[in-house]
Amino acid sequence: MELGRLTPTSRNFHLSNTPYLTLSLLYHPHAAAFHASASSTTPLPQLLLLIRVASAPGKVLITGGYLILEKPNPGIVVSTTARFYAIVKPLYEDIKAESWSWVWTDVKLTSPQLSRVAEYKLSLKTLSLQITSSRDNANPFVEQAVQFSVAAAKALCTDDAKKDMIRRLLLQGLDITIVGSNDFYSYRNQIVAHGLPLTSEALSSLQPFSSITFNMENSNGVGSGDESKPEVAKTGLGSSAAMTTAVVATLLHYLGAINISSSTRGINEEDTIDAHLNLVHAVAQTAHCMAQGKVGSGFDVSAAVFGSQYYVRFSPEVLSPAQVMLKGSSLQDVMSDILKGKWDHERVQCSLPPLMTLVLGEPGTGGSSTPSMVGAVKRWQQSDPNKSLKIWSGLSEANSKLEILLNKLRRFAEEQWETYKMVLRGCSRHVSEKWREQMADPCRCMIVEALLGARAAMIEIRSFMQQMGKAAGVPIEPESQTQLLDTTMSLEGVLLAGVPGAGGFDAIFAVTLGESSKDCLTKVWSSLGVLPMLVTEDPRGVSLESGDPRNMEISSRINSLSLV
Repeated sequence: MELGRLTPTSRNFHLSNTPYLTLSLLYHPHAAAFHASASSTTPLPQLLLLIRVASAPGKVLITGGYLILEKPNPGIVVSTTARFYAIVKPLYEDIKAESWSWVWTDVKLTSPQLSRVAEYKLSLKTLSLQITSSRDNANPFVEQAVQFSVAAAKALCTDDAKKDMIRRLLLQGLDITIVGSNDFYSYRNQIVAHGLPLTSEALSSLQPFSSITFNMENSNGVGSGDESKPEVAKTGLGSSAAMTTAVVATLLHYLGAINISSSTRGINEEDTIDAHLNLVHAVAQTAHCMAQGKVGSGFDVSAAVFGSQYYVRFSPEVLSPAQVMLKGSSLQDVMSDILKGKWDHERVQCSLPPLMTLVLGEPGTGGSSTPSMVGAVKRWQQSDPNKSLKIWSGLSEANSKLEILLNKLRRFAEEQWETYKMVLRGCSRHVSEKWREQMADPCRCMIVEALLGARAAMIEIRSFMQQMGKAAGVPIEPESQTQLLDTTMSLEGVLLAGVPGAGGFDAIFAVTLGESSKDCLTKVWSSLGVLPMLVTEDPRGVSLESGDPRNMEISSRINSLSLV
C-alpha cells in the first residue's frame, strides 16, 4: 500500500501544501516488533497495534508579562523539563464490515491523574465531537485538539489511498490517554500530610504522574467566590498548552499528516522539520484558542512546540475562520483556510546564558487564574489610558534592557568562554554587592556590569508589575511574593527572581549562577515554607517519545527524539 513519500519543502511554504509523509507502523510494546515501509503491502491486522506517544514542555515567561498580548511587544519564554504526554492507539482491534457505512466513530479520553474517563462520538462527516458520558469528565482542550487535528489531517490529504488510510484508523476509534509531569501541579498538601519536609527530595519521592490535587474551595464543585483560583491546584507552567500540543502532535503523527521520527533527518532536514513544527503549531494554537474561547498571545503553545525562544505574537485575524465559523461549515474547510492564512508570529530560538540555572518554587497558595487577571488589567487600561500607557511604556523599556543584557551575556560566553566561566563561578559565591570584586580586567568588568545590569532591569520589571497590579486591583506580585522575591534576590549567586507571566500566586522563579547557588537558594526557600520544584530549563520543544512514560523509570528521563 503506498502511504506517501517524503518530499523536500522550502522554508517559505504554505502549510496547506505540507506533504503527507511516510507512516511507520509499530506493534504495541507487548507484541512483536514490526516495521512497514511505504512500499510494503500491509494486511489490516497489522494496523491494529499502531501506537503513538508525543510530549510537549511547560513554560516560564521571564519577560513580556501582559505586554506580550499586543504586537509587536516581545517576550522571553523558557521551556522546561515538565512535559505533558499524549498516547494514542486504536480503540478497537478490528474493523467490522458494516463499519464502512458508519457516519460516527468512537473516541475515548482517559485522564488517570484525575481518575476521569470521557467517551465521545466523532462525526466522520462534520468532524464534530459529541460527549456520550458525563460532561463532568469532559476536557475542552483535548476535544478541540481532536477535532482540529483530524480536520487538518483530512485537509492535507488529496490521495484516495491516504484518505482510505485515515478512514481505517478513525473507524478503529481513538483511544487517547493524557498524563502530565508532577511539576505542573501542586503536591504540597500531600507532602505536608505525610509529615515530610518541604524539600525537592520530598517532592521527588512522589510517584511519577501522581493523582492531581484540587483546590479545597472548589473540590466539591462549590465555588469559593475567588475567581483567581482555578479548580485544580497548578504551578503555572502552562499545562493546557502543553497538553493540547502533545495531543495535536500525537494525532497528526498517528494519522500520517506528519512524521516526527528520526527517519525524517537527512536531506533538507531543517526545512522538513520546520514544516512539521509549523503545522503542529497552527493546529495547536487553533485548538487552544477555541477551547479558551478567546485568542491569547500564544506564547505558551509556541514554547510547547518550539522550545525556549524570543517570541512576538501572531495577528489574531489568522484564526477568524474558526471564530466566525458559519452554521453548516465544514471543519475541514475551516482548518484548510487557517493553514493557508498568514502566521506572522516571530520567534528566535534562545535559552538562558550558559552556567545559569532556572529554579522554581511553590509558595503553596493554590495558583491563579490567568484569564481573570488579564481581563482585570484590560479593564484598567480602558478606564485609565494615560496611567496605563506610562506603566506599559516603562515595563516595555525594562523588558528590553533585560533581553539585551541576556543576549550580551550569551555573546560573552561564546567569545570569552574561560573568562565568562571564571566570573560566573566567582560571583556565584557572593551576594551581588560584592560582584564588582571580580573586576580584575576590562573583559571581566564588562561581564560583571552586564550581570548587575540584568539584576537592575529585573528589579525595574518587578516595580512596574507591582504598580500595574495595584492599579488594576489584581495580585500580580502579591505582598507575600514580594517578600519572598526580595529575600531571594539578596542571596549569594542569585541573578534574577520574579513572578512569571501574568504573576499571581503561581510558582516564583529565580535564575542562579550555577548549581551551588541553586542548592543554597532551595535550602532558604524550604526554611521559608516554599517548596523547591524539580523543574528546570529544557530548551527542547515537542518530541516523539519511544513509549508510554508510565512504563519507564522516571530517573531515566525518558529517551526522546527531539524535533528542535
